[in-house]
Amino acid sequence: MLQSLSVENYALIEKLEIEFKSGLNIITGETGAGKSILLGALGLILGQRADTSALKDNEKNCVIEGIFDIEKMNLKAFFEENDIDFEKQTAVRRIITPSGKSRAYINDIPVNLTTLRDLGLKLIDIHSQHETLHLSNHQFQLNVVDVVAGNSDLLTNYQQKFSSYKKEEQKLQQLIDEQKKNANDFDYYSFQFQQLHDAKLVDGEQQVLEEEERELSNAETIKSELQFCSEAISEAEGSVLTILKNCHQSLKRIKEVFHRSEALLERIDSTTIELKDISQEIQDLNEKIEMNPERLATVKERLDLIYSLQQKHRVTSIFELIELRNSLDKKISQISNSEEQIAAQRQLTDELLLKLREQASLLSEKRKAVSEKIAEYIATQLGELGMPFAKFKIDYLESELTNTGFDKIEFLFSANKQLSFQDVAKVASGGEMSRLMLSIKTLLAKQGDLPTIIFDEIDTGVSGEVADKMGGIIKDVSQDIQIINITHLPQIASKGDYHFFVYKESDDNSTSTQIKMLSKEERITEIAKMLSGQNLTPAAIQNAKALLKS
Repeated sequence: MLQSLSVENYALIEKLEIEFKSGLNIITGETGAGKSILLGALGLILGQRADTSALKDNEKNCVIEGIFDIEKMNLKAFFEENDIDFEKQTAVRRIITPSGKSRAYINDIPVNLTTLRDLGLKLIDIHSQHETLHLSNHQFQLNVVDVVAGNSDLLTNYQQKFSSYKKEEQKLQQLIDEQKKNANDFDYYSFQFQQLHDAKLVDGEQQVLEEEERELSNAETIKSELQFCSEAISEAEGSVLTILKNCHQSLKRIKEVFHRSEALLERIDSTTIELKDISQEIQDLNEKIEMNPERLATVKERLDLIYSLQQKHRVTSIFELIELRNSLDKKISQISNSEEQIAAQRQLTDELLLKLREQASLLSEKRKAVSEKIAEYIATQLGELGMPFAKFKIDYLESELTNTGFDKIEFLFSANKQLSFQDVAKVASGGEMSRLMLSIKTLLAKQGDLPTIIFDEIDTGVSGEVADKMGGIIKDVSQDIQIINITHLPQIASKGDYHFFVYKESDDNSTSTQIKMLSKEERITEIAKMLSGQNLTPAAIQNAKALLKS
């Protein structure tokens, strides 16, 4: 339950602290005194967004803190999952700086707004006049039925399976879309691949072919020059070898008288051997070089093919062409196997869908099993709230599978015997909607599904004896859970265990909102004012005492 709320520098509040109790806490005050401001401050520690317009003084931080007794609320798992220290008396704090930055803390551990909001949903249920509109929301209606049916674990498990199913369904659709797209590309890919495959490309062959093409194209010139070199070294009259031979003989003749010629003779011998070797290699090369127009044409044709493929695919090497060929081969293989992939994925998706439908059917059965119980309870409550002929029914329609199953439900309502059932949003008046919502909230509270409940003028549209009955129901529910009830009706205010009064204080510089717990005498006066206005009458005082006594 909410034990205390402290608010500093928020809207009209400069600083205030409230200590709430278990049971029924009543809050009253004049219109505009700031009751809604308290709800706004409370909303901030429950994860609602804020901006600097919430600050009373734009040069100071806005600080809001709530202390909650959570000892019996089974929240240890939540704290463990979010790595937050669990404390029986848990402090939730929110700070908004003048620059607009927001910081949130749970037991002094910094948390993000999502975590704060998730915890807030487990701590407090706020019912405002606006929330009454939720009665016509099919999701809200379904949530009510699921709570009464005890579907929490089953629904969580179903939603996990639904999420998995949607992912697999998406994969299936992607495969189908890819197949459609690839089917258009298949012929193109096949043609490209076949052309590269038929080319029988070998990495490195381009360099070899280009060298061969240069030799074949210049064979006549090459042979001519090689022949010249061969003759110049060894064959022609006056060749290099002939001259060296003559030199060798000359040096040999002076060998006996000129010993230094021996070294020269050795060098001439070495040179002669080397030149003979060169001459032989030239002759061998010359013999191998042939003028072969047919081979030249073949090489040119092969190179033309390689060049055209490189130009077509905008690459510069055979290696890149081979990589492209392998890539095309892989794409063609994937397209060829797409039918098998789609069939396997469709089977997986169908199996998940079958299991999903089984769980959706179980959810639906459990919902329908409690529908009559819900209708009877609400009709009984409405009878106690001055609507003896009111009828309530839950109608089921089957829809496509969603993350809540295939049930689409409608709350149907009839205020009297003559009227047939119709959608609650179309036929219920403001006062009837308030009584319907109170009946639903009390039903949920009895299921143990609600934490502290805050009713913000749930009594809109009712008065007199109905208001008194409504107060009695709220009082009854408060025996099990803490209720904070903002009201403008004395019949309901008198039912409170504790009564807080919101008022404004003004001086020459500013106006601020204050709140205080009323004493017994102050409470009599406040309820009397609610009965008769500011001009208190003895009758109003007596009526106030009677209401409090009853």
